[in-house]
Amino acid sequence: MELLSVDLFGKPLRLEGTMAGWQQLYWDHQVVSQRAASDSDETHIQHIFELQANEEGIQVSLSLALNWQPFELSYTVTANGQTVVQGDRSLQDLSQKTPQEVIPEKRQFSLIGLGSLALKLLKSAKVIKVVFAGASIAAYSWLFSVEFALALIGCLVFHEYGHILAMKHFGMKTKGIYLIPFVGGLALSDAKINTRWQDVVISIMGPTFGLILSLIGVVLYMLTGEILFAGIAGFNALLNLFNMLPILPLDGGHILKSISFSIDSRIGIFLCALGAAGGVYLSYSFGLALLGFMLIIGSLEIVLEWRRRHQSSLYPLDRYGQLFSLVWYLVVVMGLVSVLGYVASTGDEILGIPLKVLQN
Repeated sequence: MELLSVDLFGKPLRLEGTMAGWQQLYWDHQVVSQRAASDSDETHIQHIFELQANEEGIQVSLSLALNWQPFELSYTVTANGQTVVQGDRSLQDLSQKTPQEVIPEKRQFSLIGLGSLALKLLKSAKVIKVVFAGASIAAYSWLFSVEFALALIGCLVFHEYGHILAMKHFGMKTKGIYLIPFVGGLALSDAKINTRWQDVVISIMGPTFGLILSLIGVVLYMLTGEILFAGIAGFNALLNLFNMLPILPLDGGHILKSISFSIDSRIGIFLCALGAAGGVYLSYSFGLALLGFMLIIGSLEIVLEWRRRHQSSLYPLDRYGQLFSLVWYLVVVMGLVSVLGYVASTGDEILGIPLKVLQN
């Protein structure tokens, strides 16, 4: 994770590090000092390096007083013994700062790399948004009706806007919302996250907005008696409840991953694998081919998390954060289930289908 970033002689001085002790210091996109991972509980750390300016050597020192639990960082940068810049950072600063890429890496050809390149091209082409949105409306209209397609698109956009709002809260630059036919929606950002808390909030805000939309539908139905509002509320609740399944790469899977890996990486891999097994069962039982495809992506994510467990760059949730995230998750899930129960109680046979699906 990015521990600090300051200006030094008109160029960025940036420090990355992990809780395992590994640190790497960059100046003007070049590595000038590094520290290997260590089991030692070292709180006072110093990086010393030399810069060349006007054919003269400048001895630079970065001194750190670092505490991880809770996160507190004080730093002082000196040049030839003179203090140049100093300051401190808190966990709030860490959560509000999105790390920036500093060194372009040469990557070998791979399917994952090809997929990453395709995703970057997707995010850079704004016209794709309109094309995909039109394709989604056409596809859902063909399968169902124009009215249903528009209602579904509205639900998806409202859900994804929750993700976008959370990203903006953490200062991330967003690329907007992409609607993918037969898949759903994607809220994309170029920025990376620094903490597990960011991952939880960004993931859960989509279903939270989905719950809000369902409650609005319920209120409108109670005021007008128009069955359409109850239908939108119930369908949207089922859609968001599916997204809250603790299966990667669904929102619920990301919440589970952030909570469990913050406790222990072994617990994290076990629970995520258990969620994947549950996903396989659901996919087989209901014939959900799309869920099966998602499970492949989620399995790759689990493997990557396990491989880099000792070099994780994400600041974990503390006990309070773990409990708060779990309670938030359960409140949203229970709220969505309650909406399904209310809609089914209207007595309409079609509106009772979502609850029957859930019961099965």
